[in-house]
Amino acid sequence: MPHTHVESAALEQRQQLAETMLREAGVMPVLTVVSVAQGLDTVRALVAGGLRTIELVLRTPAALDALAAIKDAFPDCKVGAGTVLEPAQVDAVEELGADFIVTPGVSPHLLDALVQSSLPVVPGAATPSELLALQERGIRVAKLFPVAALGGIPLLRAVAGPLPKMKLCANGGVDEASAAAYLAEPNVLCVGGSWMVPQGWIAAGDWDRVEASARKAAAIASNR
Repeated sequence: MPHTHVESAALEQRQQLAETMLREAGVMPVLTVVSVAQGLDTVRALVAGGLRTIELVLRTPAALDALAAIKDAFPDCKVGAGTVLEPAQVDAVEELGADFIVTPGVSPHLLDALVQSSLPVVPGAATPSELLALQERGIRVAKLFPVAALGGIPLLRAVAGPLPKMKLCANGGVDEASAAAYLAEPNVLCVGGSWMVPQGWIAAGDWDRVEASARKAAAIASNR
């Protein structure tokens, strides 16, 4: 699909924002919440632990309301909308004030919406062919998902050669023990995971454990 020079320049500017945001984050919690209050309490604990860039997944009925409330309560946080699956969700999270958009993969229609979005986008991909298809549309910041199941660090090293411009968020199976090794790879901007926000801790309101785990994750990011 042809694009004007102005469209390409605007997309590249948003991709640069995505790259900067993810690199500065280092470790990005992937958060699922069932209520607005739960979202606010969890983010408060994450922020206390030093993590200020969060992917809030749109997998629950409360997710959109929680996103808006978190952005209002924590204006200094970067809150991304994750598990975006269709163009209508792109429009919805733009209106709610999301800072960026993350997807597990793309369809042709979803990719069109992402390219045209006013927000920085981090589309998901699982194979070199999918990464190449993103690159052809002007996307050079992507989520490699599910990275551990696909081959982990050997896969990251394998795609770095033929696709040197692609910068990646490694997501899916990354945990506290493996995060530093992923971050050491030159083509990895950040890692995403839910090890610091497991559902059991959140359901129990165990915010001290969330904060402590977030603090460890923030230290991993700062020591990369």
